[in-house]
Amino acid sequence: MSIGVITDVLAVAVGGILGMIAGNRMSREFAEKLNLVFGACALGMGICSAILIKNMPAVILSLVVGSSIGIVIHLGEWIQKGGALMQKPIAKLMGGSCDDKDGLSKEESLSLLVTAIVLFCAGGTGIYGCLDAGMTGDNTILLSKAILDLFTAMVFACSLGAVVSLVAVPQLVIFMLLFYGAKLILPLTTPDMIADFKACGGFLLIATGLRMAKIQDFPIADMLPAMVLVMPFSYMWMNWVIPHL
Repeated sequence: MSIGVITDVLAVAVGGILGMIAGNRMSREFAEKLNLVFGACALGMGICSAILIKNMPAVILSLVVGSSIGIVIHLGEWIQKGGALMQKPIAKLMGGSCDDKDGLSKEESLSLLVTAIVLFCAGGTGIYGCLDAGMTGDNTILLSKAILDLFTAMVFACSLGAVVSLVAVPQLVIFMLLFYGAKLILPLTTPDMIADFKACGGFLLIATGLRMAKIQDFPIADMLPAMVLVMPFSYMWMNWVIPHL
């Protein structure tokens, strides 16, 4: 079982409880400035991963083709709809505890809850971190994400209450499926393919950091197919293209 996955899930659960306790004592200004710090951290994590690149053309091609596929099929919208579906049972379990906190209407609270579900369960950083941990045994990305998620969950819980802690349940299921799925892929990979996979994830982390810092609103969810394409493209580049150059 992945230490990184468990740590990240616990961070969301604990952060939700701490945020509920903090309540309205955390100001909006504090949350906004903290989000800028989160963005800088994501940028740093992304740069550290991106410099591992072995076959730059393959990684760039995977990002362009993968993002194009995601945009065409509206992957981001489908993920948002999936978050909305998970929101209903989570909200029911906590009754009306996510309503009317921090001056939010019921509709605003439910919308914010969907955002939290998508962020914690289907964010590019989490998906990349789980696949990386499964294939390489390196939990660095997930452990770093856990630190960010602890405080992010606190910010959400200040407005939504303890319902944020329950997001850790679907998060655990999704992350464990990704983690063990990645282990099945490992025998088919090479060190250079894994390095290119890490680099591709690094580019997604850089885009995530820029989005968190509100510098540019990258379509992170639509870019996720690149993570599926990068290793096949890396393999083809090394075995089909490079020998003819």
